[in-house]
Amino acid sequence: MTRSPRAFIADTTALVLFFTATGILNERFIAGMSWPEVAQARILGAALMLPVARPYGLWRDWVMRRAGPGRLSQLLWDSLALVSFQVPIYAAIIWISGASGAGFWRGVLGAAVMMLALGRPYGAFLNRVRRLFGLPPGGEKPMSLNS
Repeated sequence: MTRSPRAFIADTTALVLFFTATGILNERFIAGMSWPEVAQARILGAALMLPVARPYGLWRDWVMRRAGPGRLSQLLWDSLALVSFQVPIYAAIIWISGASGAGFWRGVLGAAVMMLALGRPYGAFLNRVRRLFGLPPGGEKPMSLNS
């Protein structure tokens, strides 16, 4: 995967679009946050996605190199990559935005379950966005610091 501005923009676009939509659903309907808290969480989330999207893309590429060609393997590794990287960040976002007590834990658990389920769909979405930007999909070739 390249280390270009285009890769940064592709990974950031994919992360912001995909997780703004899913974050709203989790925060409002699972964590029980108010609409103003959801708005604050999404603004904070978008701001945090800018520096995190590309490192996540690189993390996912590295994790996905372990996946086999089968659907189950792809699903497992994509989900593991997403949960291991994003759930701790998401927990911080909703805590700072006002979630506490049982609502905080429901939100974190809801995000973990959601990210387990969305790992592969997001990975496929990320690869499609990368293709739109003229980039190869991730996780298929060893990364190089010189590329």
